[in-house]
Formats: sequence, C-alpha cells, structure tokens
Amino acid sequence: MPEQEFLPPRPSGGSYRPDRDDEDPPPWADLPPVRPARPRRPAGGSNPAGPGRPAGDGRHARPAGPEPGGGRVDTADHEDFAGPRRGSGPHRDEPAPPWAQWDGREADGGEDAPPTRPRAPGGRALRAAARRRRRWLVIAGGLVVVAGAVLTAVLLLGSKPGPAAVTPGALITTFQPGELRQVPNACRVVPGATVQQYLPGKAKVASPLPVNGPAESACNWTIDNPPVYRLMEVNMLAYAPNGLASGDGSATFAAIDAYQSALQDMQAPSRNSPAPRATVRVLSGFGNQAFSALQVFRVGGAVTDVATVIVRYHNVVVTVTLNGLEHSNRGSYGPVSQSQLAAAAMAFAQAAEASLH
Repeated sequence: MPEQEFLPPRPSGGSYRPDRDDEDPPPWADLPPVRPARPRRPAGGSNPAGPGRPAGDGRHARPAGPEPGGGRVDTADHEDFAGPRRGSGPHRDEPAPPWAQWDGREADGGEDAPPTRPRAPGGRALRAAARRRRRWLVIAGGLVVVAGAVLTAVLLLGSKPGPAAVTPGALITTFQPGELRQVPNACRVVPGATVQQYLPGKAKVASPLPVNGPAESACNWTIDNPPVYRLMEVNMLAYAPNGLASGDGSATFAAIDAYQSALQDMQAPSRNSPAPRATVRVLSGFGNQAFSALQVFRVGGAVTDVATVIVRYHNVVVTVTLNGLEHSNRGSYGPVSQSQLAAAAMAFAQAAEASLH
C-alpha cells in the first residue's frame, strides 16, 4: 500500500509568514478559507480575493511584494494554491484543486449586493384600472347627459302640435303638413239650400255615432214619401299613420290605400260580394283624387239605383252615396233619374270636400 502524504496542520493566527517560519512555504500557505459556492459576478463587478485574505472581504488583493517583517512572497508560489492558470506555467495539465470552485470574484463590501426592492405588486394594474374607471365614468356621464337632452326634446316636441321631422326612407308615424287629425261635423258641411234642392220635402237627419272619434263624422238624410224614396249618406274619415300602409306608412298613404281599395271594389267586386259591377268615371280637378260610380241593385224584386262619389283630400276620404228606390214590391215608388242621383251626390261631395280646406 503506497504511503499517503498528510499535510501538517495549518498554524492558527493568520497567514503564513516566511520570515517567521520555514524558508519555503508549505503547500497550504495562504490558502483562502473555504466558503459556500456563490454564483459568479460579471467581470468588473468586484475585486479578486488576494492571498492571505478571506474571499469576498471587499478589499483589493494584496500585490506581491515584501511582507511586513522583511519577507516576500513569490507570486509563482501562489499559483500553486490559487489555481492553475490555463495555457501557462508548469501546472497547466494538472487538475484543478477541489477548492478552486470557491475562488472567484465577489461583491465589494464582503457581502452580496442587496437586491433591488421590487415595486409593489399590482401597482401598474391598479393605476390602469383606475384610469379605465375614470374613462367609463366620463362616458357614462356623457350618455346620461345625451339621454336627458333627447328625452327633454321628445317631451317638448310632443307637447306642441305639428309634425315631427321625417328621415328619408324611414317609416312615418306622425301627421305631416296638410294632414288633418279631425274632420268637421258632416251634418253641417252641406248648406240647407243644397239639401232642399236635391232632397225635396222634409228630410230626416240622423248622425250615426262616430267610430274613430273626432277623426270621423257621418250624417244621413232620409226622405220616404211615395213615390220618392231617397237615402243620402255622407261620411268623412281622416286616416292616421299606419305601419301597414303602402309607401312610408304616413296618414296620406293610408288614405290612398283606402281610396284605391274602394275604386277596385267598384270596378271589379269580389265573387262573394252582393254589389254589382259599377260604371266608374274618374273625376279630375276635384280634391287630390276622385271618381263617381253608378250601380243598380236588384234584390227580391226590388230595384235600387245607387250613385256614389268618393274624393280624397290629403289623408281624408269623403264618401257620398245616394240611394233612389226605382221599384219596390210594396208601395208605389219610382221612377228614378240616374242623372239626378249623380248630380245630387256630386253636390254633397263638393260641399263636404270644401269644408276640409
């Protein structure tokens, strides 16, 4: 078994001094103390530990030179203990001593530099959240102001009569200029002289209850004195805006639809209708639209001639119908002049339409 070589114990009291001890320093002379391994600092961040001083004490390495007391430490000897230098010296092929891992630069001052105190967690997120809250508060306040202004405008405009502004292509839901919301009393629109001229004798006047309130008015004049039987009916109806109407749904378009439907029924009544086909004549220069029609009803042996005039003025449709009994199974009625019936219906229609202006 080969002999093992043991190093003599290291003297206490500091570094080896060649002027006080042996002439040649033992191998353990001026070895740095063993300390736990620490991560190496970047180059230039600290000073290397010098021989004879604890590593990381913050002071510069002692340069080679005379030691106190007249001795001198050879730097070549220190290479044996400070670790081999790569690529130079006779020990370049020898393995690194076990303590070489602790031989490195450490922070000045003998201790690791205190870590930078981190910013309070969530500070930036809290500030961003505060900014978002302020932004939303500003937006919400603006919306409240706009909503209040719109509500105020709606209330002010709703309290005043008159049409609202119309957006092109949008559905109209309010009355427009020239349109009427109510019509006059139908029993008062025809002068008494006109009634006496076309309905000789004492006529009974009746005013049916309106179905649409002030937007509708009707009146009936009846003469039943054989051989004369007449029934004059005048009806005026102001149409309101309707989303089911054609065009933009305005009140005028609702009246146009009603006028066209009445004209269609006169020209081509449905198969289930008891009304016969009428002789229709379109009237020009009368209201916005107008036509007259003449029909002959035959029911149970009785014959009745009916003259009708329908005129539209903006959103109001005036319908005048005059019935003349030409022949009856009971009593002596007739004959009836269709031209006189048409003239009387036209006179009443003109009087009713004129009351709308």
